[in-house]
Formats: sequence, C-alpha cells, structure tokens
Amino acid sequence: MSEPIRDPSRYRANVGLAVFSAAGHVFVGRRINGRGAFQWQLPQGGVDKGEAPHEAALRELEEEIGVAPKLVDILEETEDWLYYDFPTDLRKRMGGPYLGQRQKWFALRFRGSDSDVRLDKHTPEFDAWRWAHLSEIPDLIVPFKRPVYQEVAERFIQWTKPVKA
Repeated sequence: MSEPIRDPSRYRANVGLAVFSAAGHVFVGRRINGRGAFQWQLPQGGVDKGEAPHEAALRELEEEIGVAPKLVDILEETEDWLYYDFPTDLRKRMGGPYLGQRQKWFALRFRGSDSDVRLDKHTPEFDAWRWAHLSEIPDLIVPFKRPVYQEVAERFIQWTKPVKA
C-alpha cells in the first residue's frame, strides 16, 4: 500500500529527536499531565519560520530535555519528511489550519552524563525520562504517531550498537 499524497502546507513542520546513549539506548520522556496509556515519546517540536531543521533539532534538544547542543553529535537526518495526521477530535480541540505534522527526524549521539538531562530547564514537557531500546518506542507512543515511530525505529537501527564512551 502506498503512502497518501499530502499537501505539505497543510502539515506543521516539525523535528523529532532520537537521542542515543553510548550503550545504544534511546531517550524517552513521559508527557507531563498526560492521560491514559502511551504517554512516553521522543522529543519533538516545531520548526520556527526561517529556521533550518537541524537548528530546530538542537533548539528543541535544549528546550525539551535541557541538553546543550555541545553534548551531542548529529549522526543522521532523514532525507524525507515523515507525516502523521491528528485524530479528528484532537484537530477540533486544537483548531488551526493543520491536518497533522510533517517531521524531519534526527539521530543524535549523547556524549554527556545522565545528570546533564534537565527536564526543568525550560517549561517542562516531560515529568520523567529513561533510556529504552529503540524497538520499544512504537509501543510507547500514542497510536496516531505509531507508524512514524515504526519508521524511525527501522531507519535508525544502526545507531543502537554500543560505542566506546
């Protein structure tokens, strides 16, 4: 089955971050004030007007998990945009022109220590975090984002190999 053709202007530009430890695990955060199951996700955020995706990725890294850009290496950026649609009820609550989000995903190698992760550095989006196996992430995320997380897990599998710190 082929992917539907989407009008990029109807999808908010966004970046997603797969932050890998030296052990090859990926950072997952638990959404603050989340309800129900599937509250764990990878950091993500919007691309500001005039901002390049890699600039947005490093800004979001610091805003969402308090990690300075100097503590990561960019390993990979997806060439294409990955899309997901908002569920109808969420789209109605949010309002606005967007049907969903289009995301550039980045694999980053974290070179810091766990104490460098500061969820309270900016307005908190996560209330807890942990390292997880990349293969776990599709089962942790809300169902409407799951196909994107499955794609990310497949594309970034090579970054799960442990590296010497």
